[in-house]
This record gives sequence, C-alpha cells and structure tokens, in this order.
Amino acid sequence: PQHFQSIEKTAIASASIGEVYKGVLLDGTEVAIKVKRPHIDSIVDTDFRILSIVMWFVDHLVPLPKGFMNFKVLFKEVKQVIVRELDYSLELNTILSFKERFKEMDTVHIPSVYTELSTANVLVMEWVEGLRLTNNDAIDQLPVSRQELAQRLMKVFLPQWMEPGPFHADPHPGNVLVSKEGKIILLDFGMVGELSKKDAGYFQGLIESFLAKNYPKAVDCLFHLGVLLPEAESRTIERILAEFITFQPAQLKEMDLLAFKMEINDMIQALPVQIPTRFVFLGRSVVTIEGIIRNLAPEAEILELGKPVFMEWLNKQGNNKWLFVWQWLQSQPIFKIFHSVTEFLNAPQKLEQLKEVEQRRQFQFTIYENTKKQLFQLTLFGMTGIAAGLYTTHDLIWQLSAGVAAISLAGYVICSYKLKKWMKYMQEKRRV
Repeated sequence: PQHFQSIEKTAIASASIGEVYKGVLLDGTEVAIKVKRPHIDSIVDTDFRILSIVMWFVDHLVPLPKGFMNFKVLFKEVKQVIVRELDYSLELNTILSFKERFKEMDTVHIPSVYTELSTANVLVMEWVEGLRLTNNDAIDQLPVSRQELAQRLMKVFLPQWMEPGPFHADPHPGNVLVSKEGKIILLDFGMVGELSKKDAGYFQGLIESFLAKNYPKAVDCLFHLGVLLPEAESRTIERILAEFITFQPAQLKEMDLLAFKMEINDMIQALPVQIPTRFVFLGRSVVTIEGIIRNLAPEAEILELGKPVFMEWLNKQGNNKWLFVWQWLQSQPIFKIFHSVTEFLNAPQKLEQLKEVEQRRQFQFTIYENTKKQLFQLTLFGMTGIAAGLYTTHDLIWQLSAGVAAISLAGYVICSYKLKKWMKYMQEKRRV
C-alpha cells in the first residue's frame, strides 16, 4: 500500500484464480494489479485430487476408441498449466519474454510489468485501454480495416504456433484487445503452452504443404505429428484434405447445415485420427483465434488472408523460404509425373504395407469382440450380485452390483455401436 496513491475496491476483472484491480502509483501512473484469491492453492489442490479420480474412471471404464486420447498425459499437462498460473512470478517472466520476442513489431502492444512491486501472489502491470475485437460497432470506427486487423492478429500468433517456444494458450476476446490506433494488445499470460522444435518443424511443413496444395506432404506431416493413426490410408486422407481446402463457404447457402454438420461429425469419428494430448492447448489457441478472425473478416478466405502473412514470416526465417519454393515446385504437373513413376517402382513395398494394414484391421476387430465379451460377462456378474443382494437383504451388495451392471451394460451397448460403425467404415474404405 505504501507504493500506491489509491486502489479501487471493486475488481474490474475476475477469474477463478485471481482478480484485477485498478490502482494509481505515487507518481500518478495508472496500473493494473492482479491479486491471487486467498486459499486458492489448497482449493486447486483439492480439485485436482477429485479430477484425478474422475480421470481414472474415464480412462478405465469409458469405452473410447483406441488411441483417442491419453487421459493420464492430459491430466498431467492440465495440472502443469494450472499450477503455473498460480505463481505470478512465472507469469511475470513470460510477459518479459513476450515483450522481448515482439519488440520489433510495432503493431502489437504487451503491457509492461513492475518487477519491484510484483510477487508470487501479486502482479503489477501497466494499465492499458483497448477494445474487444468482437465489438463490431467500435471496430468499424478504427483507422484500420477489418481485414488488416485480422492479418495483424495472424502476424502475432503465427510465430507462436510455428516457432519453438511458448505460446499464448488463452487468447479469448477478453485477453486480446485492440487499441484506438489499431495495435493488437495481449493480456493475461498465466496460461501458456510450449511447442517443441520437432513439432514446430512439422507444423511449418504442414502449412507450406497446404499453401502449395501438396497433399501427400501434408499427410506425411500429419503422420509425424501423431494426428493420423498408423492404419490410415494416405490416398484417402489426401482426397479428403483436397476437398476440404477447395471447399467454398458460399456452398453452405445451398446446403442443409444440420445434415452437413452431422455428416462432418460422422466422417471425423470414422477417420483413423487421434488427438495428441500435447496439442490440446495449442488447438484451443488456434480455434479461438480462428473464431475471432472469422468474426473480423467473415467474407474473406482465411487461407488467402494468411498467405501474405505466412510469406512475410517465411522471409524472416532465412534459408527456410527455399523450402517453400521446393514445396510449390513439387505440386506442379511435371513433378507429378515423376511422383507417379516413383509410386510404380514402390508398388511391391506398398503391397506389403497393405497386407500389414489388413492384419491390423483383424487385430482391431478382435479387440472390439474381446471387449464386448468382457463387458457382457461383467453385466452377468452384476446381475448375479443384484440377485444375491436382494436374497440376503444386503442393500450395499445389490446397490454396488446394480452400479457395475449398469456401467458394463452401457459399455457393451457403446462398444457394439462402435464396432458396427467401424465395420461399416472399413467396408466402404475397401471399395475406395
């Protein structure tokens, strides 16, 4: 308190972990004071204990598709991010690193921090005024066009998604503002993720492949990133990517949107894809920014908006720009002839791979059948327990048995449905 002239009693922003108050330093400078809630550490610790129990039940009892998600790794990553949020000294260091990272970019503003006034429980930052990017009326009054704002947003976040290092994992409209001059303002660096050098390389290759329409290369990158399961057929995924990239939003006006959404959901569930746990927060960041961009420039194509931004970023990477040129050349017709010849020469190896895929399909079918058998036996065991509990008038026995029977029966129904859907998908895929 001896460092401040005044502090407002009412918080201007609240979150689960802390609150933000407006204050004035002795020299008259306005600041934002982020204060951690009392006893929040013990509350979060209790929440994590409960969540670990829930995760265990989901991991062991819910019949999710094989390879869908590693819940143990997800729990570990969520806990790591939240525990990091509890220590404001770590957020302070993150803000300093982001300020250093974007110091040459005059279209972005990151608030300064007062290190001498900050602790692990209190963070004192520069006070900044900004507009939400979802405030359409105010955005239209800015000296910068909506399309330019969308591209500035891409310039800020593209390096975070493509380069090794930290990225802002919580860029919702309250944390990403715009100044009256059109500068992008980033707030709240408590939740950040980390992108490894290896993954960053494959993400760069994926974007380059999409821009050059080199779908075989895109599929290869997806395999290395762990998004595609080993049994995925490259040609099928290539066709799906090509159709997705060439899809025109104007076509939506001629479609039944509900039927289209259901068809997309069914296709995604049937595809041999998984969600690598390490990309959960990255995906959240990308999807959130995509939503803001679509709101800013609803008529513009995101790929068209992103091309100049990506090329500008690529030029700053030195020799990497020649990699993109090579990707583009590979997508041209003359190179496709060589690609076809190479495929012919690799035909024997492809036949061996197809044989291996067929064996994996049989193995997957056996897993489904064995799971159904075990769940059916568990259901019978639960029903037997119910009968025994009712006969001996032990309420606890029949209640526990009823719970086991209900869970196993639900699992049996879900597993049967998944098997039926999987077999239908495999039958259709063999025709392709």
